[in-house]
Amino acid sequence: MGSNQTWITGFILVGFWLSVEMKVFLCSIFSLIYIFSLLANGMILGLIYLDSRLHIPMYFFLSHLAILDISYASNNVPKMLENLLKQKKTIPFVSCIMQTFLYLAFASTECLILVAMSYDRYVAICHPLQYTVVMSQRVCTILAITSWVCGFSLALVHAILLLRLPFCGPHEVNHVFCEILSVLKLACADTWINQMVLFASSVLILAGPLFMMLISYTLILWTILKIQSGEGRRKAFSTCSSHLCVVGLFFGIAMVVYMVPHSNQQEEQEKMLSLFHSLFNPMLNPLIYSLRNAQVKGAFYRVLQKKRSM
Repeated sequence: MGSNQTWITGFILVGFWLSVEMKVFLCSIFSLIYIFSLLANGMILGLIYLDSRLHIPMYFFLSHLAILDISYASNNVPKMLENLLKQKKTIPFVSCIMQTFLYLAFASTECLILVAMSYDRYVAICHPLQYTVVMSQRVCTILAITSWVCGFSLALVHAILLLRLPFCGPHEVNHVFCEILSVLKLACADTWINQMVLFASSVLILAGPLFMMLISYTLILWTILKIQSGEGRRKAFSTCSSHLCVVGLFFGIAMVVYMVPHSNQQEEQEKMLSLFHSLFNPMLNPLIYSLRNAQVKGAFYRVLQKKRSM
């Protein structure tokens, strides 16, 4: 490396080029959405904890999904809201790397938790007689721990590979937070290894799980179509429809961002997609599960009745 390079201690998050009035407006809207997502996911966690009827594998994994959504949003959104109101949108180097690490960790873990949820639905519908044996508490705990360990281990690999790179300017991250692809563009060294590992992990953590879920839901659909009763088919499909909505939102956006070839013209669109991923997904997930799930709505009403009778 040349001796005339200046090593940096932080980055500037470029974000969106907006007027002051628009920034204040968006900050207000995004703050409300963030608070709502925290309350909604917190409500899901509270209902699962309070209602013994929800102490089953499906809601065990849903509680992990709610924790991930709270963590995922809290990692990116507060800094983004702060930068909307600040003139100088700086973030220290260590904080930036930590944000990148946690973003990848929570996103990877959520992918694997969604796979575990699809496996749970497959066993429940295709092998109902063996459900309690196959999806025992021990199995569910192992699946959840494995998802968290694999997600954080994969993110740690990316963080280590990122730390070995020199960043000597320019120091403007063209994004709303320290997203790994935007940070890699600022390195003044060859990032080929980082790019290959990122692509390989995208195949492993996005394409692989999505393929497994497609197989699971193909078998589930085949089983549902063989059910004679129309009411039985409706009930069976209703247990899967919420999960399918969440999977479609999460994997669709993630694959566009990380597996579609990039161009300079796409950068603004990718910022919007990442913003949607970080801000709106954590809000939509509890809405999808609460509005489309009779058991969650039933648990909510039972909790309200208990409070009224106290």
